Amino acid sequence: MQKRLSTKDFTLYSLLSLIIILMIATMYQIDRQWMKLAETTQILSAQTKDVSNLRVVISQLAKKIERGSFQIGEQKSLASSVSLNNNNTGVTEAFKRAYVATQRPDYATGDWKVNSFGNNLKTITPLVSTDAYASDVQSYVLESLLTRNPDTLEWSGLLAKSWKISENGLKITFQLRKDIVFSDGESMTSEDVVFSYNFLMNKGIKAPGTQAYFEPLKSVTANGDYEVSFDFKRPYFEAIDLAGGLTILPQHFYRPYLEKIEEFNESKSILIGTGPYRLNSPKSWTPDKGSVELVRNTRYWGEVQASYDKIIWKIIQNDSARLTTYRNGDLDSYGARPVEYKKLKTDQQMIEKSHNFEYMPPVAGYSYIGWNQGTKEKPTFFADKRVRQAMTYITDREKIISDIYLGYAEVAISPFSPRSKQHNTSLIARKSDLNKAKQLLAEAGFKDSNGDGLLEAPNGKDFEFELTYFQGNEDTKRMVLLLKDMYAKAGVKLIPTPTEWPVMIDKLDNKDFTAITLGWTSGIETDIYQMFHSSQTKTNGNNFINYKSDALDKLIDEARKTVDESKRMLLWKKAEAIFYEDQPYTFLKRSMSLVFIDKRYKNLGMTKLGLNSNMLPLETYVPKMLQKYH
Repeated sequence: MQKRLSTKDFTLYSLLSLIIILMIATMYQIDRQWMKLAETTQILSAQTKDVSNLRVVISQLAKKIERGSFQIGEQKSLASSVSLNNNNTGVTEAFKRAYVATQRPDYATGDWKVNSFGNNLKTITPLVSTDAYASDVQSYVLESLLTRNPDTLEWSGLLAKSWKISENGLKITFQLRKDIVFSDGESMTSEDVVFSYNFLMNKGIKAPGTQAYFEPLKSVTANGDYEVSFDFKRPYFEAIDLAGGLTILPQHFYRPYLEKIEEFNESKSILIGTGPYRLNSPKSWTPDKGSVELVRNTRYWGEVQASYDKIIWKIIQNDSARLTTYRNGDLDSYGARPVEYKKLKTDQQMIEKSHNFEYMPPVAGYSYIGWNQGTKEKPTFFADKRVRQAMTYITDREKIISDIYLGYAEVAISPFSPRSKQHNTSLIARKSDLNKAKQLLAEAGFKDSNGDGLLEAPNGKDFEFELTYFQGNEDTKRMVLLLKDMYAKAGVKLIPTPTEWPVMIDKLDNKDFTAITLGWTSGIETDIYQMFHSSQTKTNGNNFINYKSDALDKLIDEARKTVDESKRMLLWKKAEAIFYEDQPYTFLKRSMSLVFIDKRYKNLGMTKLGLNSNMLPLETYVPKMLQKYH
């Protein structure tokens, strides 16, 4: 029997119908708003491109007015000069490659660039940070007077528009651009350049490595608002690199820390500059965030605006987790481990989603085992160079490269790249030789007196030592276990000591280790003063292995003041021979880069400085139809 609808039922159905209608209306409204937002984003992207082109026009106008050559009626020709078909763009050298990218048919601004770090960062504050990860972050925020041209390797003006070197090479004078502003809107002048130098050289700032690098400078002086001079104590082979590479800090922001230097030294995030990106707040980042996020600097002065809205680095210390995150689309690049690379480059999913690059970077750094020659004023076993030589003979680097890195590396001989003019080609990497190692250790007084298979030092102590290494790197873990077996065959006991990254930094600063395995980055020409000069064995200095050699000190000092390249290279080659003999490090290997990058990124390519994916000014981008972050 059917029931009739009661008034109560009718009211209930009416309410439900009304709710459904409201939900549909709301969804429609949201959809309209989303379409409107997408349309607005597209308009803003187009406007950004127009503004970028307008900057070029204004820059050309300014140059012509400054030369007194501008005439009425030139507007049309200037505007046409920024077209794709005209190579004479008027863009300054530093921005030409980035500008060419903006003229590609599918170029668009927007989207995010999401990378990863394998270690947690202790601090991203400039000067007091000491790792390459912090430097990566800072490179998007801080800028210098000059930048390297990736095609020619010559210097191009960035914050400076021109420079002049005195006849004796002791003074470099820069003319600054007049349109530079920091991300907080304050204008940059020569006073900021002077302050940046004086601030970093303040003895209270905990930056001995950087201070050592800038030691050849005598003073930096402002000659008006937009001219600044760098005066050197003596001729220095990297004078232009040193002066042009000074990163500029805003005086108005950092000056108060002169009154509270310890707060600056212990800070986690005090970062602001003129670069294309900025922190949401200059003091907003802390290590517990699990990532570092930079946002576009909307006040950026550059002739070409940065392409991405955000640059993000996620902290993912586990290699497998990092790969999974990339596969899931939550990372945009992945540096593959050799042990997985051959399989990954034939993996269908990876092929479909990734660009793949396999190359030896022109400025590839090197990994090493550093033998601390003295802890707490007491010499270690490694104070004897025969012991250090023996350790290198025991270390089968070719086996390490073959078994751990599957051939995607080369044996390192010294801090100098084998492709560098600094390298002495007559030096051949030592082959593994267990008998030679045992002979050297016997000469140094080590012997197995009790027959337990473990050598004893002349003082009767067992030859055992802790090898400190970063616990988050799987390949390093495997290498350390391989080293343990190698050393055991020579009667030496290696005790693996896995360590968190911030703790490793503290150990380096305090020289609180016996042996450590790490890596250094390299440059086109490598200045080894910071790492190996005796003066840098001081607390927080980068000569954290307490290595001292009067002969090497003399060569380093002489090479640094020798401007003539041919004469300087002879000095570096003599220095390399001392490294070869003394073995302050056992130089392990230089690794190839094995990189996968999401296919939505365009304009990727190789330069003389390596892959351009992280090159500044940014020249890669994501076309509008492929963007996924809004």
